[in-house]
Amino acid sequence: MTIAQTLLDRSGNVCELCGSNEDLSAYTVTPKDEEILVCGTCKEQIEDNSKIDESHWHCLNDSMWSEVDAVKVVAYRMLFIMKNQDMLDMMYLEEDVQAWADAGLPEEVDEDALVYRDSNGVILAHGDTVVIIKDLPVKGAGFTAKQGTAVRNISLVPNDETHIEGRVNGVKIQLKTCFLKKS
Repeated sequence: MTIAQTLLDRSGNVCELCGSNEDLSAYTVTPKDEEILVCGTCKEQIEDNSKIDESHWHCLNDSMWSEVDAVKVVAYRMLFIMKNQDMLDMMYLEEDVQAWADAGLPEEVDEDALVYRDSNGVILAHGDTVVIIKDLPVKGAGFTAKQGTAVRNISLVPNDETHIEGRVNGVKIQLKTCFLKKS
């Protein structure tokens, strides 16, 4: 698939959201079917919200001020999905652009759904690998989980978004998410 030369010229051959110049492709912003140029990382996370890495989306600080309406629409939608109300409050969209942005939002956001986040605010999912950021004494096991230890293939503790389960030194333990960093 070839990307229209006008799209490449407008974007300066970089992702219009994050500025990356790798794995570029056109992304169609519905329902108006206008295209923007995005990198593979942005495209993957736009199309599958379960893969969102909030640290990647710090780029929206700049792209939300783009002169291209389609770029502003995608920035608005991503901020809405990540529930970044502070940045949403800073954005200004004309009425027609706001209607376009709202038309592409997820049908229903489950307000009661638990969101597991590491110490940096990155969303954690079942099967992720995390790193312990502080020495933690493990009660009842007689050892200390050392800073820098990788905990692979984590499980999420049901009904408690502040804890995950994982194996450290061969022992399955619960860890507080505020002492973890996704790797």
